[in-house]
Amino acid sequence: MKRINQSFIVLVSLAALMSGCAGTSNTGATSGTAAGTASPGASTTPAASAASSEPVTIEYWQYEFAAKVELIDALIKEFEQKHPNIKVKQTNFPYDQYNQKVATLVPAGKGPDVINLYYGWLPKYVASGYLQPLPVNSFPAADIEKEFFPFVSAAKLNGNYYAVPTGVRTLGLFYNKDLFAKSGIDKPPATWTELVDTAKKLTEKDANGQFVTEGLAWEPGAQLHHWYRDGLVYQAGGKDTSDDKRKVLWKDSPAGLEAFQYLLDFATVHKVGINGFYNDDANAFKTGHAAMNIDGSYRLGSLKKDAPNLHYAIAPLPSYKGKSAPASFWANAIPKNVTGKKLEASVEFLKFLTSKEVQEQWVEKTGELPAKKEVALQDKYVKDEKLGPFISQLADGKAHFFVDETQERTLFIDAVDQVLINHVPVEQAFADLVGKTQKLYDEYWAKAGSAK
Repeated sequence: MKRINQSFIVLVSLAALMSGCAGTSNTGATSGTAAGTASPGASTTPAASAASSEPVTIEYWQYEFAAKVELIDALIKEFEQKHPNIKVKQTNFPYDQYNQKVATLVPAGKGPDVINLYYGWLPKYVASGYLQPLPVNSFPAADIEKEFFPFVSAAKLNGNYYAVPTGVRTLGLFYNKDLFAKSGIDKPPATWTELVDTAKKLTEKDANGQFVTEGLAWEPGAQLHHWYRDGLVYQAGGKDTSDDKRKVLWKDSPAGLEAFQYLLDFATVHKVGINGFYNDDANAFKTGHAAMNIDGSYRLGSLKKDAPNLHYAIAPLPSYKGKSAPASFWANAIPKNVTGKKLEASVEFLKFLTSKEVQEQWVEKTGELPAKKEVALQDKYVKDEKLGPFISQLADGKAHFFVDETQERTLFIDAVDQVLINHVPVEQAFADLVGKTQKLYDEYWAKAGSAK
């Protein structure tokens, strides 16, 4: 999943502009459009003509993530060599300023021509009128659904695809091989029960009962809330939302509460990890102070750069009654006010960013997995020691339908804090979480209906 730090700021200006109509989609809210057929609002602007000699400059925005910024710089040079009449300028912003810049500059016509967005933000951006559908003649829905992994349909809203990714992510179990060997553990846990038992064996505390090493890094605001929705709930035999994405189903079977209790027990009962240890889960694992961490495939790139001597491996997420893994992606979209030659050039750049050659560079430099099945399922990736466990889960990947990604994450963290800090019974905190989340969904769909 994307790496969502607890320091993420809910920006008032964005919330006001978005009018509360936020979210992402695991599948489109309405039925799709046939390949090559323009649905209402879909652009049919042709791709840039090879014969066109008029120079044009486009701007690409993404948040500051070193591996991605460096790679895009290199890719821009490669693209410009192939398209000498198109120049691409990359602009980056700190993660916690990114949405604010979009909310301020895009409506004023001062934003980018191509923008990189987390899939969970797309419904809010679409509802706010910030994006245009991808041209159907260049990105037919049928082709996207044939070539990309199924959860990429989260970028399909109101029958149109608004974005397309270069790389995708799943969560896996990162484990420190040195700490495993030190504790005499010869293999990673494969089940819920084994995960608990292994985490207990790996946990180390000092004479004052303070953590020296977490058995399992425990950061609800990082990847654990994703693990809950698209991993634990399904593994326990439940379902995240209804097929029409209007109802949260966590309370509709015992699975939702069982999964929530299981997640909380790591901190409250088993005491193998705690929120904020060594700043966050990623840093605790990177520095050798967390023996296991549930994190995204994108972490491979930063670990290679920041912790080259860390002796670690990856395993698929432990399973229970079934298998399921959270899946997510950052995708490239085109703002609504991009037209003419800039639109044609932007489409060419998007085609380039989703090509096989670029996807292969992307996985090598960032650790994100290729978005297209034919690229990801090559033997060199499937059999790779670190990439293989993530690749093996893509077929079971689920991408939660966020109606407001920031608020949904906040509600989850608040529910956890109610138990940990205020000692509210788990059942009550869970019921409140479901009720408040459902209210967000009701508000979203009411506004979506009134906008038609």
